[in-house]
Amino acid sequence: MITDVLTAVALYLAIQEFNKVVFKKQKLLIELDKYAPDVAELIQTPMEMHYIPLKVALCYLLNPYTVMSCVAKSTCAINNTVIAFFILATIKGSAFLSTLFLALATYQSLYPLTLFAPALLYLLQRQFIPVKLKSKSFQLYTMQYGALYLCNLGVIICLSFFLLNSWDFIPSVYGFILSVPDLTPNIGLFWYFFAEMFEHFSLFFVCVFQINVFFYTIPLAIKLKEHPMFFMFVQMAIISIFKSYPTVGDVAMYMAFLPVWNHLYRFLRNTFILSCVLIVCSLLFPVLWHLWIYAGSANSNFYYAITLTFNIGQILLVSDYFYAFLRREYYLTHGLHLTRPDGTEAMLVLK
Repeated sequence: MITDVLTAVALYLAIQEFNKVVFKKQKLLIELDKYAPDVAELIQTPMEMHYIPLKVALCYLLNPYTVMSCVAKSTCAINNTVIAFFILATIKGSAFLSTLFLALATYQSLYPLTLFAPALLYLLQRQFIPVKLKSKSFQLYTMQYGALYLCNLGVIICLSFFLLNSWDFIPSVYGFILSVPDLTPNIGLFWYFFAEMFEHFSLFFVCVFQINVFFYTIPLAIKLKEHPMFFMFVQMAIISIFKSYPTVGDVAMYMAFLPVWNHLYRFLRNTFILSCVLIVCSLLFPVLWHLWIYAGSANSNFYYAITLTFNIGQILLVSDYFYAFLRREYYLTHGLHLTRPDGTEAMLVLK
């Protein structure tokens, strides 16, 4: 409970600071005439942004997934707290604290390693350093941030060695996460697939499944290099969907950021359907678990079907937000009323 409150406070402060940055950037772009003249309704106003930090904090604290995680006494709450403080340190511009909390998060569950890229992009943007591979300032800052991260992670791992007087914790923690030996049913995609698979194919498909978490980082970094906070949101969602042992606490963490993107609601296409899918799946999880494990009137196929539907719903939700974000950015630059060369109205299709 204490960790959840700390997470909410950290998120509140982080989004409060982020809104100030967004407002300043938005004001600068308006002054430089970077926006089309007919997009006034797409511009975020201070009144609209005022309550967003509070909404984020409440969205995390009152989320049923957070409550369930708290009741289950899951250590995911600790990881969420560390990630929240990592986001706060990044937005505040503290490279040392950012790498420290990122190292702690990586030390606990490995997958937050992928948050290195959005954090670096945000700090580069804050330092007004252009993201160009051949730029010396870019290379120097990237090396400094990377070195800080590796040093912090190395110190934490060495402290663990001195406490345990053994390196056995490395295969026991990180080897366990990567090799997926425990196939206890959960809300993830791994357990059923590998329970049904022949042993000699296992290694190949473990690599294929694990690569999903890391694979999208580079293309997202290229596409969203000017928008690192949205990149971080998408990456946290990818982690919660594709990690080997996900929990509902992971889902609660990235869903807490949905109020930050409330200006995208007008561009979302499947809000009602996806909301229904996620709610119905969440209600059916305990029902089908009871029917399978206790009543014996169902089997693993029923439970995995709901798991698969739940994760597809999450993927479509993130995809919908990604589409809405790109569409809004395009409209801001080119205007809301698009026309063809012949003067007729044009329709925007993102491919």
